[in-house]
Amino acid sequence: MIPKGKLLIIGGQEDRNGTEVKMKDTNREFSPHEILKLLVQSKEDRIEVVTTASSEPEDMRKIYQKTFDEIGYTNFDFLHICDEQLHTDYHLKRISDAKTVFFTGGDQNRICEELKNSALNDLLIDRYHDDENFMIAGTSAGAMCMPEIIISDAENGEAMVDHDIQLGSGLGFINNCIIDTHFVHRGRFGRLAHAAILHQHHWGIGLGEDTALLIENGSKATCKGSGMVVIISAKNILQTNIDFVQKGDPVYAENLKVHLLTDNCCINLNDGKIKRVK
Repeated sequence: MIPKGKLLIIGGQEDRNGTEVKMKDTNREFSPHEILKLLVQSKEDRIEVVTTASSEPEDMRKIYQKTFDEIGYTNFDFLHICDEQLHTDYHLKRISDAKTVFFTGGDQNRICEELKNSALNDLLIDRYHDDENFMIAGTSAGAMCMPEIIISDAENGEAMVDHDIQLGSGLGFINNCIIDTHFVHRGRFGRLAHAAILHQHHWGIGLGEDTALLIENGSKATCKGSGMVVIISAKNILQTNIDFVQKGDPVYAENLKVHLLTDNCCINLNDGKIKRVK
């Protein structure tokens, strides 16, 4: 089934109150608040901001309150959901009435622990599949939690070493990719490559800061923002020791492929074809 809704996955540090976008002064195509302006079609549309990932939800609230006011959004509020609240009619109704549900950053494991296998997550999945006017968005941990398989924890080492990555189950909005964020700034190529080699039919999507993929129809993914998205494919690797490497030994792989996307580049997540739409 082709989803009718949209996903917006953001690499973190998007242009908002309190951030310094490193590409702001060097990228001639930089556009203020470009990514967050994609959250809704009309400034009056309802946005629910879910701060569950954050250990400091009030700080998240202040940041996005000011940013959304600057953009001109007039209809938004904040939910910090914990597990005794997941099935309440109040929270389900708020999600039902939203045009966009936006997950802030923090810890992707916290989001998954709280929402996975809940009535609220079932509602999000149903709306994403059935409602063409609905979007699920997330930045940093809020993006990493979205696939079926997530990076729960990993080392950023000079080599990919067996047992240095932990994968878990996510919220299941998309099933053919693994997402990593702050990808360039925090040097996360090795850990995402490791995840892709472990799951060779999944795309590894490495989102740079102030950069996003807007995913439509479940497969059309368009890059937005001032940085880049790195796409890693292990679908055609030849030699690798991933199936028999011993704990503590490094992983190798031949013919690992990498694609780079910048603003308005589009990749089809079904067949891997890339084009620029502008």
